Amino acid sequence: MPATYINPLTDFGFKKLFGEEPNKELLISFLNTLLPDHHQIADLQYTKNEYQGVSPVDRRAIFDLNCMSTSGERFIIELQKVKQRYFKDRSLYYATFAIQEQAKQGEWDYKLSTVYTIGILDFLMEDAAQKVLYYAQLKDQDNQPFFDKLHFIYVVLPRFTKTLEQLDTLQDKWLYTFRHLAELTDVPDQFTEDVFRRLFAIAELAHFDPQDRQRYEESLKYLRDLKNSEVTAREEGRQEGIQIGREKGREEGREEGREEGAYAKAESIARQLLQLGVLSDEEVAQVAGLPLAVIQQLSVLK
Repeated sequence: MPATYINPLTDFGFKKLFGEEPNKELLISFLNTLLPDHHQIADLQYTKNEYQGVSPVDRRAIFDLNCMSTSGERFIIELQKVKQRYFKDRSLYYATFAIQEQAKQGEWDYKLSTVYTIGILDFLMEDAAQKVLYYAQLKDQDNQPFFDKLHFIYVVLPRFTKTLEQLDTLQDKWLYTFRHLAELTDVPDQFTEDVFRRLFAIAELAHFDPQDRQRYEESLKYLRDLKNSEVTAREEGRQEGIQIGREKGREEGREEGREEGAYAKAESIARQLLQLGVLSDEEVAQVAGLPLAVIQQLSVLK
């Protein structure tokens, strides 16, 4: 059955819904479900999303969306479709551009406006917390806020599993929209807010002109190819890792007869598999024959 609505996880779909000036009320509504009360956005303006480094040879940064509220807060919004080894590092790197652009010529006391980096992740973060939402900022050794003007918010979409009947808040409805908009054929009864009526109207593919429809189809194909490549790479890596683990296990099993030695070798195998970076903690635990808690500890220390 042909799709009724656009997929917001495509580059085109994300920017069509949230990156165009006439539709900024959608972005404001979504962001306000993530932000504290004292940083609720009344209005915002889109700013440049491409930055060159200090010199022409420095690496540039291209954001999905970059905007600023009327009270001066900066917001960098990134849609991350596949897992990236150093995506937290990338978030921090991107945040530095929003900080540096606040520098003023001449006399300046270094006062900064608040910067939020918001990542919408269509992959699972490997961590013990297993959260849908992560809020992070700089803290001191007593776990108290040290600097309250740099914030990182990550939304882990695959962990949001509520059904339509379980949607309680506006935030729930936004996360459900990100995950399921492309699967819907009509506006659900639960979506009574004006902002969602507008979103569904904008997202309806039947209203797209031929040029936008073509750009969307190209963006959708790219997303599908990206996901298929990721699945293929993970499966090939998983099979390779399992085979390596089995071979090493057989070899170490022949060499080690004592329980203490066997445990040490299993731990060594687990470390090597973690270094490969192709298996989840659960899969490494299965291959190495060690408790998941041990693997998670090794993963933190690797």
